[in-house]
Amino acid sequence: MKRTVTSTSNIDNTANKQKTTNPSQTSQTQNKENTTKRNTASTSQPPSAKQVNSSSSSSATQRDSSKQESKPSQQSGDKSQKKQSLKLNDRDVVLIDGVRTPFLQSFTSYKNLMGYELASHALLGLVKRTKIDKSLPEYCIMGTVIQEVKTSNIAREALLSSGFSDKIPAHTVTMACISSNAAIATGVANISSGQNDLVIAGGVDFMSDVPIRYPRSMRKIMLSLNRAKSLPQRLGLMSQMISFKNFTPEAPSIAEFSTGEIMGQSADRLAAAFDVSRKDQDEYAFRSHKLAQEATEKGYLDDVVPYHVAGEADVISKDNGIRVSTLEKMGSLKPAFIKPHGTITAANSSFVTDGASASLISSVEKAKELGLKPKAYLRRYVFVSQDPKDQLLLGPAYATAKLLDQTGLTLDDIDVFEFHEAFAGQILANLNALNSDYFAKKYLNRSGKVGAIPMDKFNLWGGSLSIGHPFGATGVRLVTTTANRLIREDKRLGLVAACAAGGLGHAMLVERY
Repeated sequence: MKRTVTSTSNIDNTANKQKTTNPSQTSQTQNKENTTKRNTASTSQPPSAKQVNSSSSSSATQRDSSKQESKPSQQSGDKSQKKQSLKLNDRDVVLIDGVRTPFLQSFTSYKNLMGYELASHALLGLVKRTKIDKSLPEYCIMGTVIQEVKTSNIAREALLSSGFSDKIPAHTVTMACISSNAAIATGVANISSGQNDLVIAGGVDFMSDVPIRYPRSMRKIMLSLNRAKSLPQRLGLMSQMISFKNFTPEAPSIAEFSTGEIMGQSADRLAAAFDVSRKDQDEYAFRSHKLAQEATEKGYLDDVVPYHVAGEADVISKDNGIRVSTLEKMGSLKPAFIKPHGTITAANSSFVTDGASASLISSVEKAKELGLKPKAYLRRYVFVSQDPKDQLLLGPAYATAKLLDQTGLTLDDIDVFEFHEAFAGQILANLNALNSDYFAKKYLNRSGKVGAIPMDKFNLWGGSLSIGHPFGATGVRLVTTTANRLIREDKRLGLVAACAAGGLGHAMLVERY
């Protein structure tokens, strides 16, 4: 399968030859014509494909057959090439291990559970994996996005239901798709500053049962009924209820509050702005599912802790959303969001998922004291924020550039990349942005582009498109997968990046222990 990170300038789509890191390997180039124009409407557009791609490389190379080498000026920006310290401060923080439940499509085997039960299972799986005593962790942070009102501080409820000490403080953080990234970052900050030595960071989301509310007009009447002191007052309020609109539930929607736009629409606009074709997206999604299936068969996804759900005959031991289709079948699907010209479909989008994750992070000193063997150092991390109206899903590009600039590293220094795949179009747009001189100068304050990420280092065990994306749990999966890949591939540095609603983004540098 050909690499789908392509530059398709509206002016000149002629492919340019590129150097490879191995002289014995030859880049394959091809001409790519812009055959369709997407008429996606927007009140505020990201940088146009013509602007972005006029300065980026326009080659389509075999994913695993060649590596691209960028000129120093393309990756250095305005920063000195002298490496900066990778540490936050003098106190090292390490990942002991991370686990997760199998990620399942919503409304399947988990449908009768509650979110805190999934989180509890992840915590128990972490205990079994690390053999840590339940009284030893000093703090617990978990991310979540769609909250169940009864367990609003789901970190605390999951901790207690798992039999951990009730002396361990716990709080829940919500930061859209990077919620468990934020949980890990909080734990790293607590340890590096000396507040804690051993912290649990995780996340959970449960979309099989989301809160559905009455309209606000109805809620006001019902709350007033609770305060009514006489029968006439109650009857008067009850008479106000008799309205069809009062009984029409507010359906949940994955939408931006500030813009009213749902994620799929934003992804469609982003793909159009960066000239990412429908074919590019379907090929990338096919790649994700194929790699995830191969990783499952080879036993690489060993962060999964099997779950026996009461009433189910079999133990659930693997993710159920990995499905290798055909490009022909994927290409037959209709646009899911912007019709009829959109390019985002059910096949090249992440699916609604139930799942939970948990990780144990520690100071090096505490790990040695307890006889724990770390997998990786958790080094620097950054959070970024952009205008959600026009750059909603470009967080990985901004965060990656910022993290590399802070550390003095380049893409060539990174051995393993793990990016969150919300949509295939979102991933490819971010990769194109990183490889664009125009984007670098206009939006990243750099003199040259960050460069092209080699696809033979990128998401090699699948990603959110295939494995699944429980909003609050994905960050731990990304970090754990990065650490596991570094060990299996005998490499040193990994980079995690993800986008999130609200124009947010995150990146973290992970170093093999």
